[in-house]
Amino acid sequence: MAIRGSLSEASLADVLQLLALGQKTGVLSLARESSFGAVHFDRGAIWHASLVNRRDRLADRLLRAGVIEADALARIQAELPDDDDRQLARLLLARELVAADIIARECRALIEEIVCILFTWNAGTFAFEAQQSPADPLIVAIPADSLLMEAARRVDEWTQIEKKIPSLDLIFEIDVARLQQSGVALTSDQSIVAPWLDGTHDVASIVERSGLGEFAVGKAVYGLVTAGFAQRVGRSSARRQPAPESRVAEHRNLGVAFYRTGMYDEASREFRRVLELRADDLGARFHLGLVHVRREDWDAAIDMLRRAAEQLDAKPAVLQALAYAYERSGQLELAESTLAEAARRGGSEDPRIALSQAVVATLRGDLPRAEERLSTARSLWGARQPSAVWFHHAGLAAALRGETDRAVALLEEGTALHPHATVLFNDLAVVQERRGAHEAAARTLEHALLEESSLPHLHKNLGDYKYRAQQYDDACDAYERVVRLAPDHGADVWLKLGNIHYRRGDQFAAREAWERALSIDPGNAIVRGNLGVARGQETAA
Repeated sequence: MAIRGSLSEASLADVLQLLALGQKTGVLSLARESSFGAVHFDRGAIWHASLVNRRDRLADRLLRAGVIEADALARIQAELPDDDDRQLARLLLARELVAADIIARECRALIEEIVCILFTWNAGTFAFEAQQSPADPLIVAIPADSLLMEAARRVDEWTQIEKKIPSLDLIFEIDVARLQQSGVALTSDQSIVAPWLDGTHDVASIVERSGLGEFAVGKAVYGLVTAGFAQRVGRSSARRQPAPESRVAEHRNLGVAFYRTGMYDEASREFRRVLELRADDLGARFHLGLVHVRREDWDAAIDMLRRAAEQLDAKPAVLQALAYAYERSGQLELAESTLAEAARRGGSEDPRIALSQAVVATLRGDLPRAEERLSTARSLWGARQPSAVWFHHAGLAAALRGETDRAVALLEEGTALHPHATVLFNDLAVVQERRGAHEAAARTLEHALLEESSLPHLHKNLGDYKYRAQQYDDACDAYERVVRLAPDHGADVWLKLGNIHYRRGDQFAAREAWERALSIDPGNAIVRGNLGVARGQETAA
């Protein structure tokens, strides 16, 4: 299930409740201006949350709790490729350096903090992408209801805090003498924050330096100000601008995050900002090309990817993407030569390059070359299983060569290895139908529709098989699903719907269906003939 929308129309609370009640598994991505967040679900429970460009704080919390020495933690972090709390937690647990209950407690606190920050977003966009199962082992699994209650409580508290701290660039100073004379015991968070209230650090810098989140720092400062132990003394002159490299990385990371969740307008904006800061940034140019590919704007994709490929450090993946754009725009010779260059630049051992070469060869009608490249691609995968795309093209090549038995064997292997790849089931059904196994083809399509019921062509193919088998009621049901999903899917669907209605004696519905077919394909002689007969009968009546 894919869900997209605007936070101005559906609140985060509503979205979380929907996913929790539906016991969904996947990632909810949220974007607002230059901020990007994600909440990960497993069967309706929340097990991870993150904010791009916000420093992960598991290490800070563990140090503050005194459960690990700084040197030991630094050695562990040096082994990690990314600054990712999940990787750090898993490694600490594997080495038995921190108790599992402590890791779980701190991970839960981090998730609560991030979700509560996201709750303050009343504008922006969200997108949920379903998954079969989480990619990482779960450390915690928090019921969404408990997080909703905690977030609502914090939002209420933050409304009060904002009256004293309306902006994070405010500077406060603590009255040390008055605090000492009062004898008041500070909370643990206030004890951490108090030394930074020296009249020089704004709230944003205290958040960064203390290792606490905005809510914890804000609440601590609010309590001190309300009690009269601290007062506002100014505002930081200008928010510190990150170093150029930091700005580039920020926009690039946001762009990648937006791209991965299908937010292409936002991704394009961020990558163009990267190019404004660094005109020769290869990654930004490459991803902009991919955005154009996703939008099927082949001329723009070719222009952007060609400029990226001209850079000396361009990887084979850049040329493969350019070759794909050439292929989709019908420039097969350029696609072939570009893939050859990709192989020369280090892609000769990449099975994806060999597969792309096979696709181009198939389109050019060079089936022996396609088979050779497909075989090479499979050998390059080694012990790994080929992708669903490989099975699709291997089955297609075998079918085009008239080797339907081998095509069926390949596609049956592919569907076993990739049971959620509906394209393979559709391919298998087509080959089965060519062999005259109409019932088997129908069963294969019905299985595919259990996986993905929103693809019109699957319903269309099933309808065609039922129609040829003279199972007109089933065919009508399938065709009606097609036109509900895609009313202009094709004249053939409306033609056959009209034929079925005519057989049932419903001439009015038949004529409506045929007229719809004629509006899609005005030159269709069969439709015109059917309409002529129907209108003649109406006149005679």
